[in-house]
Amino acid sequence: MQLFVFFLIQTQSDTAAAADSLSLAAQQDNMSMFELLSEGGVLMIPLFILSLVAIYVIAERWRSLNNARIEVDGFLRTVGEMLKDGDRERALTYCDGIDKPLPRIFKAGIRRLGRSIRDIEDALSNAGKKEIYHLEKRMNWLATIAGVAPLIGFTGTVTGMIEAFMDIQSLQGNVNPSVLAGGIWEALITTATGLIVGIIAYGFYNFLLGKINRMVHELENASADFIDMLQSPSSKSKKERTKVG
Repeated sequence: MQLFVFFLIQTQSDTAAAADSLSLAAQQDNMSMFELLSEGGVLMIPLFILSLVAIYVIAERWRSLNNARIEVDGFLRTVGEMLKDGDRERALTYCDGIDKPLPRIFKAGIRRLGRSIRDIEDALSNAGKKEIYHLEKRMNWLATIAGVAPLIGFTGTVTGMIEAFMDIQSLQGNVNPSVLAGGIWEALITTATGLIVGIIAYGFYNFLLGKINRMVHELENASADFIDMLQSPSSKSKKERTKVG
């Protein structure tokens, strides 16, 4: 019986010690990420700033592109019915009430009604260029980050290795791995961080650029359909031809 009690107490003691060890290890793991990044040196500051800018641009452009989408067929049909009825002012008011690229492009064309088709096409083209510019706004920031972040990381590699060799020279070759650890940490961490930031920025740049290209294609097709609609006979002219006949 005494042997069993002793075994039980010893087991509980071992369990408590193991729990304390796990708790200490967990605390060390929680601190390790910050400590790991802090070993990257001063170049981690611009990398951190670039990562924040990249997150801002990605979120802002994603939200802006999603808000710019519109049901093209329904919008074109509604505007077409208003114009066929000869209600130009109503069509302008309808476009004014929708703050999206396609209505703004159509509004520029509707204002030129009564002029030649060439003038209307020029108005649509100029308005479309303005909208494309706004759709691509800040995308150059993302492209720049995708290229600059890895270069900053590689710069950290160079400075880290320079620091390591300076330590070797100052100690006249009598060094151990722990002496070189600081420079090697800086070299590896800045390189890894720069590559991660650059890869994420480059990936989202291509993803958002694909969304922009699809939207531009939709705007161009809708503008062409708008011109075709203007060149088709209006309901008013059809009624007049019917009466004459």
